[in-house]
This record gives sequence, C-alpha cells and structure tokens, in this order.
Amino acid sequence: MFEWLDSGNMLLNLILLGVGFVALIKGADIFVDGSASIARRFGVPGVIIGLTIVAMGTSAPELAVSVSAGLSGSNEIAVSNVIGSNLFNLLVVLGFCALMKPLPVDNGIKKRDYPICLIATVLLLFLASTKVLFGPRPELSDTHAISGEISRIGGIVMLVGFICYLLYTIKRAKSSQDKDENYEPEPMWKSILFIVIGIALIVLGGDGVVTAARNLAIMWGMSETLVGLTIVAIGTSLPELVTSIVASAKGENGMALGNAIGSNIFNLLLILGASSSLHPIPVTVASFFDIAILLGVSIACFFFVCTGKKITRTEGAVMVAAYAAYTVYAILR
Repeated sequence: MFEWLDSGNMLLNLILLGVGFVALIKGADIFVDGSASIARRFGVPGVIIGLTIVAMGTSAPELAVSVSAGLSGSNEIAVSNVIGSNLFNLLVVLGFCALMKPLPVDNGIKKRDYPICLIATVLLLFLASTKVLFGPRPELSDTHAISGEISRIGGIVMLVGFICYLLYTIKRAKSSQDKDENYEPEPMWKSILFIVIGIALIVLGGDGVVTAARNLAIMWGMSETLVGLTIVAIGTSLPELVTSIVASAKGENGMALGNAIGSNIFNLLLILGASSSLHPIPVTVASFFDIAILLGVSIACFFFVCTGKKITRTEGAVMVAAYAAYTVYAILR
C-alpha cells in the first residue's frame, strides 16, 4: 500500500514508522472496545472472541505479506514471516503481557487451542523436512538448500484444518454463552463500527510500519531473509502485541491470550495454507532449523501454560529474554 514511498528517504520512512505505530495503538484500543462489547452482549467469553475475530483482524498484515510474497516468488519472506511472527507472539506478546500483569490461562487454551497450535507446527516441520526425511537429502550446512516444500496439497490440508478449527471454535462459543442481564452494552452499530475502524487502523498501521522498517533495514544493509524473519515478522506482529497489551490492561486477559494463540493458528493454517495453495513454497534449510526452533519454543511455552493457572512475571521475563537471544542468533547466522 505504501510502495510509492521513496525507499531511500530516511526522514519519510521514519515519519511513516511513527504514524504507523500511532495507528496501531489507537486501532487496537478501538478494536478491543468494540469486540469486548459484542462479546458481553451475546455472552461469548472474551477468550473465544480473541481466538476468532481479534486473531483474524490482527493476522491480516501477515496474510497480506505472505500471500504477496508467495505470488511474487519471495518464498523465504512468506515462510520466515510466519515463523518469526509466531515466535514473536509466543515470546514477546505473551511475555510482555505477563510482565505487566500475571496472565491467567483459560482451561480451553490448555486442553484444546494450544495443542492444536502444536499439531499445526509439527505438520509444518514435517512438510519442511520432506527432502531431509525421504531424499534426496540436502547438505544441512548449506542454509540456502531446499529441505522440503509446502505443496498445494499440503496447503489445502492446512486450509481444511483451519476451517474445521474455526467451525469448532464457533460451536464452542454457542455452547458457552452466559449472557449478563445487568450489562448494558454499546449499541450494536457502534460496536461494529469500532471493530471496522479498529481493523482498518491496525492493517494500515501495520503495513506502514512494515514498509518503513523494511526500507530502513535495506538502507542499513540487511538481507531479504533476515528482514523477513525479524523486521517484517515483528512489524506484522505489532497488531497482536498492541492489541494483547491493551486487552490485558483493560482486564480482558482471556482476549489477550486467545489473540496470541489464535493468531499463531491462523498464521500456520490459514496464511501458509492460502499462500502454498496459490503457489507451492520451497522451504530452505535455514527455515527448517527456524521451524524446529519454533516447535521447541512452543513446547517450552506450553509447559509455562500448563504448570499453573497463570503465566507469571518471571516466566514472562524468560520468554522475552529468549526472543532477544533468538534475534541475536538470527542476525549472527
């Protein structure tokens, strides 16, 4: 959307970066208010809203970036954007929310949604390692060699999995309705308007931040792969970060946690599924190792989620520190 921007003008890119951040923050604030109002009106738990509407809205930048990258042949950006975004969601989004206030964990997240996220990550690792497992085996020291492929069939399987998950989540929402008769929500039209305006600001802000950050990174000599794994991934995940922090600050803890986990499921099943269905995506050895790291991080965070009723501040600090260590590793590599 901001391709017209002069990629060599540092001042304009810095201005766009600042405006993008403001749009993200304000959009997230409006979006959470509208979503929470509708959730209370129909008695739908905030965690369900977080897993569906909020997660889909905040995942819009990842969807736009990955589909565009896949169609244009920039496969490394399409895959690394999702990997980087999911790592950011798990370690930074949940970590920062826990640092602000210990993050209560919904039982549904423990028993259903997080395990589904783990299964989707294992599926991605399997697709990314088909050449490693079945040959011809690539040289693993060559990070640019192809280790596997997310084929059109694999993409369709992911999309079918996403549709099943979405229908299941909607069914859960209907069965868990518990309307509060004493609550007087905002008018429906106003809540919907808030959601639409919020999503628009989030998407525009995210796109502006990604474009400006990418231009600045290229000016500073970073490679396309590293840009996709760090700058673009962080930029497209800013809506999740801002929305979850705002939701947590407003007491909507279920929405904050549901947003992060729901976004990861959307990224894996919807975004990579849609991208690879349009154009098969080869996966490099470097991305294969990154997916393995993502699976390891997912298992470690699942341990934090399952060991108590809350993600503590100490665990949040460990998660943020782990992301900083991974970023250093990615840059050095």
